[in-house]
Amino acid sequence: MLIILFSEVNFYFKIEPFASWYFPIIWFGYIFVVDAIVYKLKGNSLIMSRREQFLKALLLSALIWWLFELINLRTINWHYLSTPTGYAEPAWIRFFIFRTIAFSTVLPAIIETFELTRTFKLFNKIKLMKHHKTTHKFLRNMVLAGLIMLILTAISPKHFYPFIWIAFYFILDPINYLHKQPSIIGYWKNGKIKPPLMLFVAGTLCGLLWEFWNYYAVTKWFYEIPFVGFFKIFEMPILGYLGYGPFAWELFAMYYFARSLHIGKTKHSFLELNKI
Repeated sequence: MLIILFSEVNFYFKIEPFASWYFPIIWFGYIFVVDAIVYKLKGNSLIMSRREQFLKALLLSALIWWLFELINLRTINWHYLSTPTGYAEPAWIRFFIFRTIAFSTVLPAIIETFELTRTFKLFNKIKLMKHHKTTHKFLRNMVLAGLIMLILTAISPKHFYPFIWIAFYFILDPINYLHKQPSIIGYWKNGKIKPPLMLFVAGTLCGLLWEFWNYYAVTKWFYEIPFVGFFKIFEMPILGYLGYGPFAWELFAMYYFARSLHIGKTKHSFLELNKI
């Protein structure tokens, strides 16, 4: 909490290097605060109880977002303003270090927010019928749809750029399901609608905070979004917020795909959805 308070107060005083590093500092503050709340309410949390997973989440998070940065070289949907102050030279090294640290907070933030929403017991009364049929043809078609989304985005990013926030889910979630990893498909099939909905809420809440804190940051990003760049809430057009829920599903699928490859694998399920 002190980290968040200091960051907000320093917004007015602009003490360097803290002002330039406002965004990652405040996000680590958020992660620590939410983890403490979750630990207080549940007796276990990501950092306090599964610290190795937290550290691996930081690494995987940075790798995932650098992938999106590569995609953005084609879509050009966002760009950055300013380079953080520091001692590393040349400037691109500072930029790389700053972005990597900032990117490392994305996945842990989603996980912590997800764990927090669990304590609210949201969607407890919403249930689906179990044993929905999931065929191999359906799974293949999902993967094919995801690949087509990426191809269309590469061919015409101006028209198909929204697909990047859901394409990897379509590709990886069926693979996770077939490899007996946790998957959104598996939860839907078994009538467990609560985990996907909670992830969706966690993604949307984090999206609001990402945009809110980015808006006041010294080192920040701006959007260049074709067709729907109207009615902005902070820097993000209002329709852009619809992408944060699916993005949480995409992160979920990416994590468990990496886990199936033994990248960051631990004896615990990362999001512990098996306990929901």
